[in-house]
Amino acid sequence: MVSFEKSVGAVLFRRANNRNKYLLLHYKSGHWDFPKGHQEKGENDEETLRREVKEETRIQDIKIIPGFNKEIGYFYVAKGKERKKRLKVQRGIKIKKQVVYYLAETREKEVKISFEHIGFQWLDYSQALKKITFKNSRNVLQSACGFLKNIK
Repeated sequence: MVSFEKSVGAVLFRRANNRNKYLLLHYKSGHWDFPKGHQEKGENDEETLRREVKEETRIQDIKIIPGFNKEIGYFYVAKGKERKKRLKVQRGIKIKKQVVYYLAETREKEVKISFEHIGFQWLDYSQALKKITFKNSRNVLQSACGFLKNIK
């Protein structure tokens, strides 16, 4: 049995010295990625995005840039604590994941990471592209930067 899960994430940036700086979070599992999380029942994408960014970074003042969203999908098999937890509540350990990313801007620089993370960095485009662990997320960043260039 394959379970379906949806998450919503943000390519979150701020302007610094006339350049965009992108926020990447260092997850406990070791990878670097954008803020994102599971969509809760009854939430729309914007509500999930704002809640997850606030929970994971304490950043509240964000402006979602209209016209950009990028969807990625992947499969994975739950391991470790997640596997035990899913089996306990009789949920599948094979997961089809859909993540929809939106582009959002903030003026806030201060980040207070949640228990899910071990670090963060504000990076310019080339640094962020090198730091992001997964190819799907690098593609999202490339698309977001291309989108920003076309609307400026």
